[in-house]
Parts: sequence; structure tokens; C-alpha cells
Amino acid sequence: MGIMDEDELRRLETLANWLDGRFHIPGTKIRFGLDALVGLVPGVGDLLMTLPSGYIILRALNTGAGVGLAAVMVLNVLFDMAIGVVPLLGDLLDVAFKANIRNAELLRRHIERQQKRALENRE
Repeated sequence: MGIMDEDELRRLETLANWLDGRFHIPGTKIRFGLDALVGLVPGVGDLLMTLPSGYIILRALNTGAGVGLAAVMVLNVLFDMAIGVVPLLGDLLDVAFKANIRNAELLRRHIERQQKRALENRE
């Protein structure tokens, strides 16, 4: 366990962006990703998209994120999955919620706090 390096964090943020915000609807500010597209497949779409979401959480745990942070991240993914199973309305809410981007932002803030503490301990 240790502090995640910036390159890995950027890769996870890129994954989160592909899942939640890679594409946009022309003429609007609405962004969506693979999570919303695959989630259109009834039954398995939302379940399938928990795999890359879970990978982000697993990497967070492997680099020292506490159980509390991981629990919030899991709740974000579960909420995203729960709203996504509601036909059409759930898909619209899924576009708005963006659990993976939220989790990547939580992870970035956690890592920045870790780095700040590490610097303070050196002084």
C-alpha cells in the first residue's frame, strides 16, 4: 500500500471519463459515457458496468483509501446501478449522476490529502 502515483490516478480518471462523460449530445452541455450506453441493455447492462466501477474502487483500496472512503464509493456505484435499472428514466438519471467521475474526484482528493500529510511529516 502507498500513495498512488499521478499517472495511475490520471488513468483512473480517464477510465471514469470514458464511463461517465466521454461523449456529448451536440448543441447541449449533456455529457454521457459508456455506462449510459451499455446501461441501455436491459438487465445486464448496468450490472456489467459495475466491473470497471469496481476496479476504480479496488485500486483506491490498494493504495490506502480507508474503508469509509471505499464505502462511499461503493454506495455511489450501487445508487448508479439502482437508478439505471429503471427503464428510460433511470437511463436519464444515470447520465446525470456520474458515479465514476464522483469516485475519481473522491480518490483525487484523498490522494492529495495523503501527499500533503506526507510532505508535512518530512518537515
